[in-house]
Amino acid sequence: MLEDELIVTTRQRDGVAVIDLVGDVTTFAEEKINAAYQEITKQGSRYVLLNFRQNDYINSAGIAILIGIVTEVNRNSQRLGFSGLSQHFQKIFRMVGLAQYADIYQNEDEGVRGFKNVAAA
Repeated sequence: MLEDELIVTTRQRDGVAVIDLVGDVTTFAEEKINAAYQEITKQGSRYVLLNFRQNDYINSAGIAILIGIVTEVNRNSQRLGFSGLSQHFQKIFRMVGLAQYADIYQNEDEGVRGFKNVAAA
């Protein structure tokens, strides 16, 4: 897959805005990811789940994009989760501190359940 071939789609699932990322998250992904985030924020979404199930590669520029999303989520009083990350990227997200600001779920189903539990509390 070419570096700039990231497909970003959004959908709602049980009150959670899911942003599906298919492809590599690199510097070329910034515009697409930010546009998807802005779209679901305008729709009033409080819970945001970035789904990495079909993602193989995230570089340092991609991490920087995600840090920007974390900042916006905090500014907008939303909650953020990551799902579908490989064990390798789960470890990296913990190392760079992303896990301090967003929950990491094994898969989308677990993420949606996690947000439901937060909303019910």
